[in-house]
Amino acid sequence: MSSDVLIVGIGGTPRAGSSTERALAHALTAAEAAGARTQIFGGEFLERLPHFNPGPAGPSPEQAELAQAVREADGIILATPGYHGSLSGVVKNALDTLELTREDERPYFHGKPVGIIITADGAQAGGTTLMAVRGIIHAMRGWPTPYGAALNAAKLFDEAGAFREARDAAMVATVAEQVMEFAAMRANSSKVSA
Repeated sequence: MSSDVLIVGIGGTPRAGSSTERALAHALTAAEAAGARTQIFGGEFLERLPHFNPGPAGPSPEQAELAQAVREADGIILATPGYHGSLSGVVKNALDTLELTREDERPYFHGKPVGIIITADGAQAGGTTLMAVRGIIHAMRGWPTPYGAALNAAKLFDEAGAFREARDAAMVATVAEQVMEFAAMRANSSKVSA
């Protein structure tokens, strides 16, 4: 696959070095290894992102940057911690910000593959958060990939930043592979219909 493909990662927490953002970075590295260009909107960016307000003031530079990146993306990877059975507030605010695209010809995630990575300290929060995020992606006209990674955040990474367990690395790589595969299918479909 050529580097014409852009995969945008959105996720993390305001805590520097969060397991969520590190898992997202691993997924984007896998997408790069498959030939994609990537762009990440991690925890530090999400913390600076103003609360979405559709009022007359217009978008902030950060809000405009996020919306434009999603417009240009061929695929998205979302990563969120599972807080109380759902996604975090900073990730939800980023998704709310994409209301800026509502009048676009292809609003929100229209027709784009969206991979999901959940990190949580328990199995229940991972599963319910995965389902919640899939529902949001459907509402935003995206294609959630068949595989979503729900990871146990406790001791997920070693001191060097690598996954401790090969199965966790494989789960994250599978999310990236499916986003890339669906992005390629969409690109090929567009060429055929053109």
